[in-house]
Amino acid sequence: MLRRRKGSEPEKTSEGDSKDQREDESKTEKGKVKVQSAKKWSCIDSCCWFIGFICSIWWFLLFLFNAMPASFPQYVTEAITGPLPDPPGVKLRKEGLTVNHPVVFVPGIVTGGLELWEGHQCADGLFRKRLWGGTFGELYKRPLCWVEHMSLDNETGLDPPGIRIRPVSGLVAADYFAPGYFVWAVLIANLARIGYEEKTMYMAAYDWRISFQNTEVRDQSLSRIKSNIELMVATNGGKKVVVIPHSMGVLYFLHFMKWVEAPAPMGGGGGPDWCAKHIKAVMNIGGPFLGVPKAVSGLFSAEAKDIAVARGIAPSFLDSDVFGLQTLQHVMRMTRTWDSTMSMIPKGGDTVWGSLDWSPEAEYSCGPKKHMSNETKTADQTDKGSLGLKNTLNFGRIISFGKDVAEAHSSRIERLDFRGAVKGKNFVNTTCRDVWTEYDDMGIGGVKAVVDYKSYTADSILDLLHFVAPKMMSRGDAHFSYGIAENLDDPKYKHYKYWSNPLETKLPNAPDMEIYSMYGVGIPTERAYIYKLIPGAECYIPFQIDTSAEGSGKDACLKGGVFSVDGDETVPVLSAGFMCAKGWRGKTRFNPSGIQTYIREYDHAPPANLLEGRGTQSGAHVDIMGNFALLEDIIRVAAGATGKDLGGDRLYSDIFKWSEKIKLKL
Repeated sequence: MLRRRKGSEPEKTSEGDSKDQREDESKTEKGKVKVQSAKKWSCIDSCCWFIGFICSIWWFLLFLFNAMPASFPQYVTEAITGPLPDPPGVKLRKEGLTVNHPVVFVPGIVTGGLELWEGHQCADGLFRKRLWGGTFGELYKRPLCWVEHMSLDNETGLDPPGIRIRPVSGLVAADYFAPGYFVWAVLIANLARIGYEEKTMYMAAYDWRISFQNTEVRDQSLSRIKSNIELMVATNGGKKVVVIPHSMGVLYFLHFMKWVEAPAPMGGGGGPDWCAKHIKAVMNIGGPFLGVPKAVSGLFSAEAKDIAVARGIAPSFLDSDVFGLQTLQHVMRMTRTWDSTMSMIPKGGDTVWGSLDWSPEAEYSCGPKKHMSNETKTADQTDKGSLGLKNTLNFGRIISFGKDVAEAHSSRIERLDFRGAVKGKNFVNTTCRDVWTEYDDMGIGGVKAVVDYKSYTADSILDLLHFVAPKMMSRGDAHFSYGIAENLDDPKYKHYKYWSNPLETKLPNAPDMEIYSMYGVGIPTERAYIYKLIPGAECYIPFQIDTSAEGSGKDACLKGGVFSVDGDETVPVLSAGFMCAKGWRGKTRFNPSGIQTYIREYDHAPPANLLEGRGTQSGAHVDIMGNFALLEDIIRVAAGATGKDLGGDRLYSDIFKWSEKIKLKL
């Protein structure tokens, strides 16, 4: 028994040891599981931590911003850059300038707010909420609904059934385009510093999507402008108004000046001396008098330089079905219903913009420029100026298919006329009718015919747009014209379709009125494009800017498939300055009463640092609205100064030299 007991003790010990060992192994496994679970980190965790970190930093910075004194940002800026100059309103108030002539602001395309008054079920809860301007929140929340409501009827160019979108009224209509992004706010604030208030300032808001004459048909916008100007003159001691249009608003007000004096029912019935009695000066900012090539690329392929660059960085992203959206197709379908965009198609044809082998800016160099002084120049200015070395580029070819076509002499280009090409619905994108564009009806034959013509000038651009977008251009033909009048006394020019084309209409009989053309220079501005045909795919636009096309040398004007010239980034100098440099200079058939015209150019200087925001010397198309020199010019004229008091013309570009190359009967 003792032996058994002794023999059994090791067995028990062994069983105990194995039990302890199992417990140790169990603890070890649990420890391993804990270690493994502690080391496991998912992508969702990373995203949550990243979002939380960004939000925490944002709220912390927001807290600091609200807690700091209002003068702190200015203090930091002055510590870095030195004392800041006084804003124009403060400076001129110190000089004794006060409120004098009432001012009227005429906003341009896209900068005016639009709000919903009636919509479909998807827009419930948005009554009188901004669909354009402000935060654009609804664009992110319900993009297809937003596109549906922002589009106009493809047949009439007016409201679709069940939808009413109307312009926001008052100064808030276009003071800011989006929170923190000013348009008219800086000018309004500086005018207020010398005594202006809402009774002496008026924002002539209108629906910038529809044709100019239709703003009167639908909203009586032109009549409202007329009555408000008359009221301001009557309540301010008979002092005439100073009108300040910007961008497309320049063309809109040109249309207004013809409308207000034309007899009813087509016109406003104000009589032939209405402008002479009510308008002191028209100070046009960034005016696309003769159109912009940028409008052509937008209508042709829903592109501009920035979108083409984005495509180069992320190929096919904008064309693919992202979150159920064909982005550019929706943009094209929507913007082609906006008749106002056709007002900015280049005017004057090859006579103004150049042909296959000629253009006014042919010698322009995109290298560093030696700008002129600010002294007044005339048309006999010397070759010294912003022209650098001679350049053989021909900007007259607004669209070319291939870099070789853009650079070849016209005698070496074999072109096949596209106008008689047979169209057909033989694309593969028959399932994409929800994002229908007129390219869906062209067929492969029609697309190939466009490419085979190879190069398009201002004259043939009109035929091209009629070919690729017949519905859009049929509406446009009823409201706009792009030619040069042979005889301005021809009765046909009494029709409103000619009123926004300065080459097919006369200025009013108002010899005491002044017209200013004020615009930025020194920024590469789109002038011509190199395109390519892209492979067939579902729901696609067959033409794209060829971003691989680059010029040779660092001073090349061709970058990313876009030829650039001098301008304000949107409007070339030729379009903004020609009418005041030549077409209206002195007594001409376009300016029979000899209204004084002045050119005021503002050389672009980017902000020195981030604390300057968008800068006080910017010449960019919208940022120029905060340019101190421009604001000072406007305030001085509103306070009673004339163009001669400002010093006459202020030039940095070669606008007079280029204008002299345009052979136009005056």
